[in-house]
Amino acid sequence: MTTTLMAQLQQRHTVTVLVENHAGVLARVAGLFARRGFNIESLAVSVTDKPEVSRMTIVVGGDHRVLEQITKQLNKLVEVMKVVDYTETAAVERELALIKVNAEPKDRAEIMQIVEIFRGRIIDMSEKTFIIEVTGSPDKLDKITDLLESYGIRELVRTGIIAMARGAKTASRSGRESSE
Repeated sequence: MTTTLMAQLQQRHTVTVLVENHAGVLARVAGLFARRGFNIESLAVSVTDKPEVSRMTIVVGGDHRVLEQITKQLNKLVEVMKVVDYTETAAVERELALIKVNAEPKDRAEIMQIVEIFRGRIIDMSEKTFIIEVTGSPDKLDKITDLLESYGIRELVRTGIIAMARGAKTASRSGRESSE
């Protein structure tokens, strides 16, 4: 099997799931993935503009059959209102990272330059460390992390991906596409 074919089969899928906002729904959705042996690479959950609705953005790896199976299983859950796959859709993806990095006085100017290039911010500093906040695509966060690695990353936390389709397409509560 060629490398290109393997990559297509093991594609990363970003899925938004609109669910009823009440206790236990997250556990039911995560349990569905676990019971079927699917690994969640990223999970972000928040309330939407409607307090009774939560939006989960889930990133999972696998082929199209995996995504189809996941979608069918999610739609069987009573609390699930809508499942939207962004894999083949033009979408904006963002993630937030906080990175605590060693910041010796001799390295501070270089670290500050890297942070500025990536449009990040230093949100805390001590005698020996900076805490850097950076938002962007997962690739952007990977790149700044790689550059800061040589200074010594002491701690790293990432929120997980959130996504939204470009243009008029929305994941609406009613399941219908909204227009601009």
